Amino acid sequence: MADNNSLDSSLLIYLEVQKDSQVILIVQILVAVFLYINLLLIITFLKKECFYTTTRYILFAVTLLSDSLLLFLSNILVIFTQFLITIQVWLCVIICVVVIVYTTVTPVTLTAMTLERYVAVCMPLHHGELCSTRNTINCILIIHALSSVPSIFIFSSFFGSASLKFYNQYHICSVEIFMIYLWQDHLRSGIYQFQFLIMCIILVFCYVKIMKVAKAASGEDKQSSGKGLRTVALHGFQLLLCLIQLWCAFIEAALFHINFTLFFNIRYFNYIMFYLAPRCLSPLIYGLRDEVFFHALKYYASFGLFKRNIN
Repeated sequence: MADNNSLDSSLLIYLEVQKDSQVILIVQILVAVFLYINLLLIITFLKKECFYTTTRYILFAVTLLSDSLLLFLSNILVIFTQFLITIQVWLCVIICVVVIVYTTVTPVTLTAMTLERYVAVCMPLHHGELCSTRNTINCILIIHALSSVPSIFIFSSFFGSASLKFYNQYHICSVEIFMIYLWQDHLRSGIYQFQFLIMCIILVFCYVKIMKVAKAASGEDKQSSGKGLRTVALHGFQLLLCLIQLWCAFIEAALFHINFTLFFNIRYFNYIMFYLAPRCLSPLIYGLRDEVFFHALKYYASFGLFKRNIN
């Protein structure tokens, strides 16, 4: 009877490993495909001068780079967690800092893109001045500075309390190993909630203002305003997905100290549902909605077969 139970347990373990291996393979294929799509969008952006001299396209490229980098690094962490691969803490610190920063870069950039649409629709005479290339570069620097705030608070307390020997130890890389005190979780939560509250207020403000202009406009102005309104609504949906990702981090942090197996399973599910899919689909949707960018993308993706549509 014991032998039968042992055989059944071994079979279950084998089937579970096989199932996980199949899931990992599928995820890696999806990651490779979506990274290729993002790379194609980035190449399209770099091929035409009008793209990297226009604010909305520059900010769109920032989201592409941010999502690609985050997708690549987070996929590495998921693989390490899946196979219980440990790395030295100092290397994990570098990876986690980048992941935390670029988790926030995309929603902050989306907010900046919303403001750009607001200026374009509601303040068209000042759009060229406010959305110049120089101001856009300054905006990108501000975006990264704001996105660095959570990591500064998280790791400053860790650096002040961790011994030098700890950096040479080997651990499964996760942000949770740097959350030494409970107040760090609360502080991180407060910072993220405050940031998203500000972003939501800006989004709603821009939506209401553009809606008023759209109702008062006529002809081509009304069509342009309506398109700007739909763009802001799309940014709102993308911000909602980013907010869901924020909640995932809090749930994972709680499970990390309760049940590591459950933490592992939930983290993998969250990665597929709320990191992989949204960060790959939303940039593609935004790129396809822009007529100029879509024609350029179709031209380069088809190796010049649609040459008449590039101009």
